[in-house]
Amino acid sequence: MSTFDDREHAFEAKFAHDAEMQFRAEARRNKLLGLWAADLLDKSGAEAEAYAQEVVKADFEEAGDEDVYRKLSGDIGHLKSEAEIRTKMAELMKQAKAQLLDEA
Repeated sequence: MSTFDDREHAFEAKFAHDAEMQFRAEARRNKLLGLWAADLLDKSGAEAEAYAQEVVKADFEEAGDEDVYRKLSGDIGHLKSEAEIRTKMAELMKQAKAQLLDEA
């Protein structure tokens, strides 16, 4: 029975690790999105960092990416189309995951 218990523990540990990595990747992606949008809004320095944190916090409103999209669309929708924002979200998710892998 201990082999079964060991496998179960390993699967649980992998699931927890994967969930944590996904959370970290999304948070990093959201910060990168915030910095990208801040640049479009001519924000820099501390103001850009503060805006990026607003985007990160927006992700806690509901599950999924729609809350982040709504935040960005409301702030930069006059500058970028829905397709451009969603494409940037996907691009920056890949970049965030790559950065996390590089750090590991």
